[in-house]
Amino acid sequence: MSRAIVLAAGKGTRMKSKQPKVLHDLCGRPMLWYVLEALRATGIEQIVVVANEELKPQLGEFGVTCVVQTPQRGTGHAVQVALEALEPRNATLVVAYGDMPLVDATIFEDVQAAVDADAGTALGLVTARMPLPSNFGRVVRNGAMIEKIVEFRDATTAEREIDEMNAGIYAFDERALRAVIGKLNDKNAQGELYLTDTVSLLVGASYRCVPVQALDYRLVLGVNDRVELSTARATMNERLCHAHMRNGVTIVDPATTYLEPGIFIGNDTIIEPNTSIGGNSVLGERTRIGPNSRLYNARLDDDVRITESVVLDTSVGARTTIGPFAHLRQGNVVGADVSIGDYVELKNTRMAAGAKANHLAYLGDATVGEKANIGAGTITCNYDGVHKYPTTIGRNAFIGSNSSLVAPVTVGDGASTGAGTVVIRDVPGGDRVVGNPARSIGAKKAPST
Repeated sequence: MSRAIVLAAGKGTRMKSKQPKVLHDLCGRPMLWYVLEALRATGIEQIVVVANEELKPQLGEFGVTCVVQTPQRGTGHAVQVALEALEPRNATLVVAYGDMPLVDATIFEDVQAAVDADAGTALGLVTARMPLPSNFGRVVRNGAMIEKIVEFRDATTAEREIDEMNAGIYAFDERALRAVIGKLNDKNAQGELYLTDTVSLLVGASYRCVPVQALDYRLVLGVNDRVELSTARATMNERLCHAHMRNGVTIVDPATTYLEPGIFIGNDTIIEPNTSIGGNSVLGERTRIGPNSRLYNARLDDDVRITESVVLDTSVGARTTIGPFAHLRQGNVVGADVSIGDYVELKNTRMAAGAKANHLAYLGDATVGEKANIGAGTITCNYDGVHKYPTTIGRNAFIGSNSSLVAPVTVGDGASTGAGTVVIRDVPGGDRVVGNPARSIGAKKAPST
């Protein structure tokens, strides 16, 4: 079983940030997350991350072994530190960088497949043809094999004309690596231990080093500043959009649609421009989202329509319409065939099937019964400055415009409030109340026949 070392101890000074570079966000996930996911997709389970003191406390959620490189004496030294944390094994060992989020599992699979200890191939190295000039290390070949890697600062004028670069992704036969890693020295322009020097050491020990060429150099570039982060984000977002479109989703304008990994979107759904969908969102079939909408941890059944609205941590039943300019946040459960209109806000509220709040309402910590109608300007006064309290609105209740329901309070099934009513006491089922404070004017009379 292969193992991996991920190098992430760099300070990332060009990011000009107090946050470790590999934790900067890319489409809703830290850059490091993508590298770890791609490695794990190849079957690698044990991963050692070489970190600095700032990064170490923040690695707990990633399920990796962490070692701290102190002092930082180069990439070769980083791998030496990581190897000390691993019991020797007769296996393939992948070495990668934590700031290369666009590298997918295919590249890691290919570089591992290049290693064949029985045939004397001790290293597979990902290379890429890159435009010149470039500061990447140059790949010096001897025929089809790699003879050495020369870092740019140490390269001759002729070597700097080579356009095949070291991409920084390695797969070693671990026994061969351990045999040469201790022979590295710092006799170079940076005074560091270069991991790339293991190539010439392996060649000198009669091992073969095989190039594995990346098809697109842009996918193996590291992220060093916020401009490069933006470029990588655009590439990753395009990749995510294309995957959903190939699975039967219409995305009207991928350039203005922002997706995160891990979401699910059902067939025949249409995503309009300026829409973002993230977290653990699950969208059913034939939903239509946007334009100008944001969903996070949203779970939508089939045929839901959301227009120019925000839906967070909320589940929504089939055929429900939301928006424009609605805001649903924190723990809502919305049933089927519900109508939530413009400038309506819901927080921790349950709306049963067929309920309506079409205009300018706030419903917080509320339960709304089937086919209840919430008039424009209605609010649940759920917070007294210290505690929050529930409001219950029964089936077929009719809440008049500009009503204030002062929680805790219950409006019974079929009850109604007049416009501007302030409800401070429970309203029995079928009753009608008006005024401030609310007073009963009797049950609505059945129509004469």
